[in-house]
Amino acid sequence: MNQIQTHRGSVIVIALWALGIAATQSAGLKEMFGTMCKPFHPGRAAQNGLTAALLASKNYTSTEQALEAPEGFAFTMSSEQDFSQITDRLGETFEVEKNTYKPFACGIVTHPIIDGCIQLRNEHNLKAEDIAAVSLQVNPLVLKLTGKTTPQTGLESKFSIYHASAVAIIRGSAGPKEYTDETVQNVSVIELRDKVTALADASVSEEEAFVTITLTDGRVLKKHVEHAVGSLERPMSNSDLEQKFLDLAEYSLPLEQTKRLIDLSWSITSAADVGNVARASVPS
Repeated sequence: MNQIQTHRGSVIVIALWALGIAATQSAGLKEMFGTMCKPFHPGRAAQNGLTAALLASKNYTSTEQALEAPEGFAFTMSSEQDFSQITDRLGETFEVEKNTYKPFACGIVTHPIIDGCIQLRNEHNLKAEDIAAVSLQVNPLVLKLTGKTTPQTGLESKFSIYHASAVAIIRGSAGPKEYTDETVQNVSVIELRDKVTALADASVSEEEAFVTITLTDGRVLKKHVEHAVGSLERPMSNSDLEQKFLDLAEYSLPLEQTKRLIDLSWSITSAADVGNVARASVPS
């Protein structure tokens, strides 16, 4: 009987997951934060965009008023529309130019806090045991999106400003290894995370943050980050990009192959055959 109940429970969970995966493909749902579906959103969107372009190039037809028609995308998805956002300076400005490379493996609203914590850690050689309290002052959106105080999994921790602060101070980084189930359950991370408090302040912009660290010896350290590393104002350096690539590629490529791929990528504009980059990306 217990086996039957367990099987039935597993089937129900799988069915609920299937419904969720299907639902979020409609446009992306915030409910998916902390699950595998959150990183699935941009990947599926990119895949759908490419599929649409390929189909259109093969004369696959569609309405020519998909965005602005009374029953089109804009009126279906929102009660307010501003079509000038589509047409103003069309062909003169390109949103892709506003894209940047993310140095940290989490939501971008947490990046100013992570940056500030890492800076204070490195400037003062901080250790977790030296810290009595960490106080954060952030835009209200930060707590709305990443206010999870006690994440239980690596995926959930990507939406916790408290976890982000703790790993930034302890490890001096916030890459994939800082957002694993193992790291979330790490005793030192939990102890420091519980010392973090955050205050929402509408006067603080979404791009900035204030970090205050009180040490056990009474000293108070402060850092104001106006624009986090990785932003348009403070882009990652070439060496930063290479290190991020190395951190990500180690899960699928040998080190020497990764270094060769980096070299090929930097010289792609002068390459006789850009296909070499794709071929070098295949795990050996």
